[in-house]
Amino acid sequence: MSEFWIYFQIGLKHVLDIHAYDHVLFLIALAVPYAFKDWKRILLLVTIFTIGHTVALLLSVYGVVAIRVNLVEFLIPITIFITALFNLFTAGKSSKTESINVIFFITLFFGIIHGLGFSNYFKGILGGSANSKLLPLAEFALGIEAAQILVVFVVLILSYIVQTIFRFSKRDWTLVMSSFIIGFIIPMLIESEIWNR
Repeated sequence: MSEFWIYFQIGLKHVLDIHAYDHVLFLIALAVPYAFKDWKRILLLVTIFTIGHTVALLLSVYGVVAIRVNLVEFLIPITIFITALFNLFTAGKSSKTESINVIFFITLFFGIIHGLGFSNYFKGILGGSANSKLLPLAEFALGIEAAQILVVFVVLILSYIVQTIFRFSKRDWTLVMSSFIIGFIIPMLIESEIWNR
């Protein structure tokens, strides 16, 4: 049980690390257009993101995929930027007009990119034989999922407060938060090491 807790905590800390806030920014961008009534959909999106993240780690740990670190570090803010930009263009529109399959596929793909960003660190933690990697990976994934649900829950609470008490419309809340995220991400993209090569 203690080993489970070690990898579970690593998963929690990976998402909630204040110095690596890109994961939280992505979750905010993902969750901000939704309300508590959409909990099934947002939970499914979060789980699909975790699956993508875990698949990337699995492929990396077993040596199937290797990707340049500076490229992944550039692609992660791109995923956040695209998600926030998507929110800007769809804010206030009925969610029924969105293609659910496309959003789920993109979320899965973005999860893979984010997972690749953590793969080198995770491989360093694991070591050991191939057989000993699956269980820690599953435990880590549970920690990721728990932390992501926590972040999304906080975003939904803030959304509820802002829209109920402060009378922001859902559209305005989505526009403001997505614009804030874009403003935060642009410097990350500009300062990326990828431009130095």
